[in-house]
Order: sequence, then C-alpha cells, then structure tokens
Amino acid sequence: MLLELVKRVGANRLTAKQKGKKVKSFKPTSFDCDARTFRFVESNWTVSISTTLKRLTVSLRASNYHKGKLTGHNPTSAQVCLHKDGCWYVHIQLKSETPKPQKTTNVIGVDFGRRDLAVTSTGKSWSGKEIQKTRDKYSRVRASLQKKASQGTRSSRRRARQILKRLGGRAGRYQAWLNHNISKAIINDAKQTQSFVSIEDLTGIREQTNSKPRNKTERRRSNSWAFYQLRTFLEDKGIKEGIEVVAVNPAYTSQSCHCCLHIGVRTEKKFKCSNKVCGWIGDADENGSKMIALLGASVSRPRGSELLSCAIAQGLPKAPTIALA
Repeated sequence: MLLELVKRVGANRLTAKQKGKKVKSFKPTSFDCDARTFRFVESNWTVSISTTLKRLTVSLRASNYHKGKLTGHNPTSAQVCLHKDGCWYVHIQLKSETPKPQKTTNVIGVDFGRRDLAVTSTGKSWSGKEIQKTRDKYSRVRASLQKKASQGTRSSRRRARQILKRLGGRAGRYQAWLNHNISKAIINDAKQTQSFVSIEDLTGIREQTNSKPRNKTERRRSNSWAFYQLRTFLEDKGIKEGIEVVAVNPAYTSQSCHCCLHIGVRTEKKFKCSNKVCGWIGDADENGSKMIALLGASVSRPRGSELLSCAIAQGLPKAPTIALA
C-alpha cells in the first residue's frame, strides 16, 4: 500500500510540474491496488481489498458485458474510486497479449473530412451532416443559456447554470460514439479482407486553417472537427485486432488522380483528371481515399518505382519529325 501511495504522489507531482502548478493536497477519493492488496473471485463475483484497518470482501454489481470481459481472467491490479454519485467503483485492469500485425499487400485508404467524416477506398462513407447539425444546435443552446446565466433574477441565473452543467459534453459524447462506430466498421472491414489501413496525417491542420480569414461559425466548426480522435480509435482498435494503421502525408492526395497520378481539378465534391488520356471523373473524396491507399502501400510495402510512377509520355503530344533532304 505504501509503494502505491508513493507512485500516486510521484505521478501527481510530475503532472503538476508539467502544467506549472503546485500539489497542495490530496483528496481521499481513490487508491490503487496491486496483486497483494486486491483479488478477484470469479466463482461468487466478489473482490477482496486490503485497507488500513482490515481486508474487505465486497460483492460486484457487474453487467453482462463486464462479466464477459472478466470471465476466465485473473486481474492483479485495480483502482477503487469515489464517483460524484457518492458510490465507490472498482476499476479492474486487464492485461492481454496483442496479436502481431498481419503481413499483407491489401490496403484500405481512409480520407477524413468534415462533409464526410470518413470515406474508404472500398466505397464506404459516413456523412458528417448529423454531427454538424448536433453541434450547431448545442452551440445555439449554450449561447442562449450563457446569456441568461449573466442576466435576469438569481433563480433564473442558477437554473441556467444548472442546465449548462447538464448539457456539458453531450455533443462530445455523441461525437465519440460516432467515431467508435466508424473506426469499428473500418477495422472489421480490414480484418475480413486481410488488409491494413492507410490514413492521412492531419497534424497541424487546425493551425493552417485558422490562419485563413473565416467567419465565426466556420472557425467553430473547423475547431470542433474530431479527426484526431477518429485516428486514435482506429489505431487502438487496429492494435487489438492485429491490423496495421499507417499515417501518410496528405499533400496533393485530393488533387492527384488515382488512375494516372496527374494533377486534376477539384470542385466541391467533384474531381476531374486533367490528363486527356485518362480523364477520370468522380467523387473527390473517393479519389482521395484511393490515393491515400496508394501512398500507404508504397510506405508499408515498397515495391519499387512502379507503384507511384505516372506514364507522363502518354499524356504528352508527340514531338514533330523533321524530314531530311
């Protein structure tokens, strides 16, 4: 117990030092347990926890989902926490061996966006209209409640603050649920087709877009775009299922034709290849996802210069010939 206490204090002090703050006190709301102070008994669904006074045996109120996760396991660590509802919860930690990523040449490219949250090279897409509508709705509601919280009577201000607290994070939870479903579907598709996943590395895109002149609504919509959360969910689920997730440079992926690799013209959702020999026309996000798949294949499974080489001679006119007398 003393060792766990030292670990907790050290971790809290390290976090406070990184944030430039001081650790003044600790609230008795949680404590960590290891193999000596914690034991899980599957036969009667109880846990045995050592405290400063005596060892306690507590019955677990677990759902079928959690029972399925715990069945057949022997966890050796947990964290006991006091939640806001006044009840104590046991956060049991499970360890499992992750499978090694499968070696394959098949690849699924994923194009991230705001209009369509994700478009895959296999033809699947998830629209972002619903999440944008939800975020716009909660933004209007929060603006109205914040105005009421600073005006009116004392009771109306208190009521507005209570509603704001209740609504806090609701849109974020919906976004996380949506990203979980999208990432799960993509990883399942990759698992069934024995493919790895190629995504675009959008690090720093917010700084680039915020440097451009835009109205307040567009700035809010862009800053609330949870592309990194979707990437994290894909990587986590990929590790669990043994699916490799590769991040590639997104430069020119939305402007290059996936058929001939020539620069084309993108107008909203339409893409047209400028190469007269190719002339591919179709959905811009679909084209981008296929280009990302090509880049991912070149990074993860190099096959030489033929993978990302374009036959430039096919699109150029033939040189004139000069007849010699």
